[in-house]
Amino acid sequence: MYHPHMTRSMLYLAVPGLAALSACAGLPQPEGRMTDRVSELHAGWQHDAVFYLAFVRSFADSTTGPLAGDGIGDFRGMIERLDYLNDGDPATTTDLGVTALWLLPIAESPSYHGYDATDYTATEPDYGTMDDFRELLDACHARGIRVVFDLVLNHCSSDHPWFLESTHPDSAQRDWFVWRDQQPDQPGPWGQPVWHTLDDRDIRPPEPLPPEAQDDSYYGVFWSGMPDLNYDTPEVTEAMHEAARFWLEDVGVDGFRLDAIKYLIERDDQLENTQATIDWFKGFSAHVQSVKPGAWMVGEVWDSPEQIERYIGGDSPALDSCFDFPFAYAVMEGLRDTDTPRLRRDLERSFRLNGHRGSTFLSNHDMDRSMPFMGDSVPRAKAAAALLLTNPGTPFLYYGEELGMIGTGPHPRIRTPMQWTTDRDTVGFTTGTPWEAPQPNARTASVETQTDDPDSLLSWYRTLIRLRAQHPALRRGDFTLVTPENHPSNIVAYTRTIENGQRLLVIVNAGPRGVTDFRVDAAALGLDPEREHTDLITGQPVSRVLPNHPDKWRPVPTIRPYATHVIELD
Repeated sequence: MYHPHMTRSMLYLAVPGLAALSACAGLPQPEGRMTDRVSELHAGWQHDAVFYLAFVRSFADSTTGPLAGDGIGDFRGMIERLDYLNDGDPATTTDLGVTALWLLPIAESPSYHGYDATDYTATEPDYGTMDDFRELLDACHARGIRVVFDLVLNHCSSDHPWFLESTHPDSAQRDWFVWRDQQPDQPGPWGQPVWHTLDDRDIRPPEPLPPEAQDDSYYGVFWSGMPDLNYDTPEVTEAMHEAARFWLEDVGVDGFRLDAIKYLIERDDQLENTQATIDWFKGFSAHVQSVKPGAWMVGEVWDSPEQIERYIGGDSPALDSCFDFPFAYAVMEGLRDTDTPRLRRDLERSFRLNGHRGSTFLSNHDMDRSMPFMGDSVPRAKAAAALLLTNPGTPFLYYGEELGMIGTGPHPRIRTPMQWTTDRDTVGFTTGTPWEAPQPNARTASVETQTDDPDSLLSWYRTLIRLRAQHPALRRGDFTLVTPENHPSNIVAYTRTIENGQRLLVIVNAGPRGVTDFRVDAAALGLDPEREHTDLITGQPVSRVLPNHPDKWRPVPTIRPYATHVIELD
């Protein structure tokens, strides 16, 4: 989670090597492919999940109860809309079919976004009570939906009692934060101020400070309202272990999304990705598994593939998964720029480095939405969805992405209310006044307009999510690029293979022109010349290997612009 006023260009500067990554696909590769553990991790439920990222404030305002119609989404509003995500019946096709839910922060906070907690074991009153949340959790579990939420470990709110108590130099909680009696001349990772005084926030300590402490400075990598916790103090680790235990054991969540983890522990001038941070997360992961075996954690490491691999690589990784930001940039920019060679290379590199441990996505609550980034093109959005849901890793879908919702610029404008109907003022989100004005494209990008349209983006997401659920090779199969015999420039093709099991060929036209000469080496794919293969998207048979040319196979005579074919080989 980045400072609310950071721009996309500032984010590129904040992440070493990301600008180069965006422009160039040829990062060096480690020797060999990352070895996947044959363990609980590889057998875990997350490999069969499709996650939906929901901002409670923007998803649905309840229609009954004390919070109804206040213009703010809440837990009971989510319960009312759960059948849209998954109605619990695998035989129906009118729900989206997602099987896991990531909620942005739900702990008590003074901010609309919730990334600065004032109580780690209480729910945000705008969203409802702890009983309301437990009811939402039960309703999700009854439908087969797992639930994780944002646990913000790096920092808390400057209004948190811990921090207010620490302002006094004699406090027992002084070392829970990083204090200095003089303000260091030290910029942050993207050149921002990271040392702050109480005057910066007009913070009023609970008791008067001695004169010599009134100008003391504290460290906060994001801004003065988010002081960093000091994990060199054992009591801080104990407090966060207890918070995790509470949500896992007493409440029953299924894991956590861990925000901004690369900034957790600093060492001198190294302010991110320290070895101490990675070691701390190994201990935290062990604690989580001791409390709830099978609980799953995904970390936000907005960085290069090599840095991400430090957290999830090896035989004893610090975390189960990290978000694959390079994958997101590869798909979004590759489709926008029709840069198919880069797209092929980056998809292969993503699997080499992350294997099945990566968490893939197209956009999220800190980034411009995917639709405007790709020129408001529904065909491009469909191709992006196909790449997301047919590649390895655990896919995450940002709420409204399945509709083509738009949003760019300041964070509130990329977190606008979910567009349920075409109503210009409320978009069906509330009976009152929405907390943030809706986007203007609800007439076309809403559940109401798309749910019964078989050609809509929403229907396409439903098709892909069900296809992934029905075919284990799309969830757990290895990834191998397929090089077309005649190298058509727009095509991205790859196999998804389970050893001694299912093998699929995925073909995506990533460009604006149709392709009529896509051919592959039949022998290289091990195809039986006499066998008829099926396109799982259409359910129709595809071309056989030509008897007179058994070395050549053209499965689809014409691959339309941005079209996708998933062909069962074995």
